[in-house]
Amino acid sequence: MRIVLFLVPLVLAVFCLVQAISSRDDEVRHLGKVWWILLILFFPLIGSLAWLLAGRPVRAPRRTGPHERSTSAFPEYDRPGRFAASDPAADEEFLRKVRERAEEQRRRAAEQKRREREGDAGGAADPA
Repeated sequence: MRIVLFLVPLVLAVFCLVQAISSRDDEVRHLGKVWWILLILFFPLIGSLAWLLAGRPVRAPRRTGPHERSTSAFPEYDRPGRFAASDPAADEEFLRKVRERAEEQRRRAAEQKRREREGDAGGAADPA
């Protein structure tokens, strides 16, 4: 029975601490995120109960900001809160230019490697 009275508050405090650390700053209610973490650390039982009742973020769908992506053609950009261009056409134009520049750089690198290989092959055959 004593072990239960020790483990339950400990598990509750660890759960609340992990939840407080992993929550976003702007979603935590009533106190700042750091204050909630300190409260849970210094007063494990009371701080954990207070976190669950008053500080825990509400899990309602979050509204996106004016410059946040709602959907994306690229999975690495699907994170909520990631900013997007305010003009999708300009964003697509920018991405097209980035792709063209990357292809040009790849072509130049392949050409330079080819020239280096031809220069090494020509220099190795000439026993000067």
